[in-house]
Amino acid sequence: MRRLGKLVLSILLIGTALTGGAAHASGHGRGHGPGHGPGHDNGLTFTESVIDPAQGFRGLDAVDRRTAWVTGGAGEGVPGRVFRTTDGGRSWQDVSPPATEGLLFRDVEARSAKEAVILAIGPGEASRIYRTTDGGASWALAFVNDDPAAFYDCLAFFPGGKKGLAMSDPVDGKFRILATRDGGRSWAVLPSDGMPAAEETEAGFAASGDCLVTVGNAAYFGSGGDVSRIFRSDDFGLTWTATDSTIPPGEAAGVFALAFRTPTEGVAVGGDFAEPTDGVDAVATTRDGRTWHNAGDLTHLAEDAAYLPVRKHPLVVTGEYGDVKGTSISLDGGRSWTRISEDGYHALDCTKDGSCWAAGAGGRVALLR
Repeated sequence: MRRLGKLVLSILLIGTALTGGAAHASGHGRGHGPGHGPGHDNGLTFTESVIDPAQGFRGLDAVDRRTAWVTGGAGEGVPGRVFRTTDGGRSWQDVSPPATEGLLFRDVEARSAKEAVILAIGPGEASRIYRTTDGGASWALAFVNDDPAAFYDCLAFFPGGKKGLAMSDPVDGKFRILATRDGGRSWAVLPSDGMPAAEETEAGFAASGDCLVTVGNAAYFGSGGDVSRIFRSDDFGLTWTATDSTIPPGEAAGVFALAFRTPTEGVAVGGDFAEPTDGVDAVATTRDGRTWHNAGDLTHLAEDAAYLPVRKHPLVVTGEYGDVKGTSISLDGGRSWTRISEDGYHALDCTKDGSCWAAGAGGRVALLR
């Protein structure tokens, strides 16, 4: 996201990567052990680790209960980092690419402990994509943005891992879509003919890595600014339709993330970085994948959402901005919410084998148990 006020963005999004404390450079391959966060009501507890307090983690992909990847950044002159665990979070290894000073890694899509694709955000050449097939021992630079008008926010892969998309803020009045058909080895900009025109200040949010998601053969992304919309494609990114999200728009407000339980049942979450305690109308749900409706109000912004891998599939949302943090749960598909923690994170991800992971500012990662 670039166009929702340069000053607002630098303070609210990129600047929050620095809120984790003093700089700490981790050695490559060095492990970090877990600590324990406070217990909470409703039978859920965060077990938290601080991996690298200089990093703001917004990229997270959990493969299973043992394997997860997190990505972050800390701003000018500080390397963006990538960490991986293969032992359920007991230790984390720095598997970062070389020469990443100043890069902000806001998204990671992993297929296994060996294969992952990561996205760095920013204008021009700051937006780039790396790929590893050996657990981060080596990285291939798969894409470097050569258009100063483009600013990529997030990426996602379709089932099978061959086809994938990345989304940029509007270029020449339309959101730009980048596509791969070979698992992220190569990328090409798709034609813009099938993309609806963007409003003047409409853009995406690189808040959690889930501003663009896929479910089945459909892809969705959210926006904010003058309008707050949800875009859908059923042909791997060639054509899109746009629908009002019902989440309030604003200079730093709109849709931050999406999640789906089935190809038709999903949730969009957001809020306003300028008013992070205002969670009114910050959740919208769909039962057909095409129309969206207001759901229950929150008491905090929501940067990410996930369905818990248990019976009845409760919804969990989380978010943080500065001192405002919170995590809430819904047992009725988003119609009502209970705040279960004063802790909050930027990113959230649950796996089919029953684990839920979170990552946030100050180099924090956590397991929700």
